[in-house]
Amino acid sequence: MHPEIGTGKTPENLIPVHIMGTRYMVPPSLPIMAAMEYAGYRLLRGCGCRRGLRRACGTAYRIHGDPQLFSGLACQTVVQSGMYLAQIPFFPARRASYDLTKLEPSAVALFGAYPQLLRCLGCGACTKACPQDIDVRAYMAAGMKGDIQRMADLSFDCIMCGLCAARCPAEEAQYNIALLARRLTGRYLVPRSAHLEERLEEIRRGDFDADLAELKSLSKQELTARYSAREIEPEDRLGSRED
Repeated sequence: MHPEIGTGKTPENLIPVHIMGTRYMVPPSLPIMAAMEYAGYRLLRGCGCRRGLRRACGTAYRIHGDPQLFSGLACQTVVQSGMYLAQIPFFPARRASYDLTKLEPSAVALFGAYPQLLRCLGCGACTKACPQDIDVRAYMAAGMKGDIQRMADLSFDCIMCGLCAARCPAEEAQYNIALLARRLTGRYLVPRSAHLEERLEEIRRGDFDADLAELKSLSKQELTARYSAREIEPEDRLGSRED
């Protein structure tokens, strides 16, 4: 923790932020998560992958003097002077229970599982809150029209952080509704993958059992060496490259 925290001094290379109600001085170049660790927090939960992929570090914040509520992922959002932070490890939005095998890819399935979908106001607060810059309002509009595949396509990059639901005045669960659309699309609307079927058959035949048994027998050091020595991309696919 910085020695001048709590003294009221503001070194030129540090800025003031408030984390869970306490004022700290942190470098202005850090994302929120790193700033919390700089301030002395030990993050064991709500830190996820640290690359914007795991939805574990949703954070709500305000800026001193600005009445607007902002949101972002703590692993990506850079701190600002006068920032007030409160982490949201997950958002308890409504999640419907359903048996995908008993549903059809239709508007009836969406509205039956999530009738609140029709309450969408089209205000765009969800789109503004999205740290992935997904047009949430657009995929919700597609869902209200019963266009399941378009809803799935527009929401494809969603990491389900829940920040859209946290900002929604209609109390929608946008990301859960979109997840159902993607599941329906994957099961019913897109062509089956031939190479996936082939790989599943290879697994059922036990083609990889010997390789898996060998890997399980290796020590951690041997596994690390094997992982480091792997060929990530075949040379013939990479092509020639000049450094």
